[in-house]
Amino acid sequence: MFKHQKSIWLTKQAGNAQRKWWVVDLEGQVLGRAATRIATVLRGKHKPTYTPNVDTGDFVVVVNAGKIRLTGDKMKSKMYRRHSHYPGGLRETSAEKLLAAYPDRLVRAAVWGMLPKGRLGRKIIKKLKIYAGPEHKHSAQTPQPLDLS
Repeated sequence: MFKHQKSIWLTKQAGNAQRKWWVVDLEGQVLGRAATRIATVLRGKHKPTYTPNVDTGDFVVVVNAGKIRLTGDKMKSKMYRRHSHYPGGLRETSAEKLLAAYPDRLVRAAVWGMLPKGRLGRKIIKKLKIYAGPEHKHSAQTPQPLDLS
């Protein structure tokens, strides 16, 4: 085995990943811009050991998801759709109603759209913890504040 092949093999193991915990305050932040930064950290693209087919990302705790902001007229015009798999089962909800009722779903949908679909994406999205208010239950992990700029 060549020297460089061994180092590549070691970086591909997800068990060797050093995972950190980050906390993000979304009060007054724009949804899309915050979601891109969160997806980057969840995926592990900010680390030098990033490998596209391995989960090397960190955990992200999102607080104040209910105080997020959308630009332009998206609060009223952006629609979120789901289907019950029955005939006529398409349901539409505006971003304004979704933010009022379930602010965590709005953030989760934005981040999920930026992650790979399939087995790896489903594993990565589990590391995202979203809370509508300022309190969270992950203080034991001592999350560091994440700068969104």
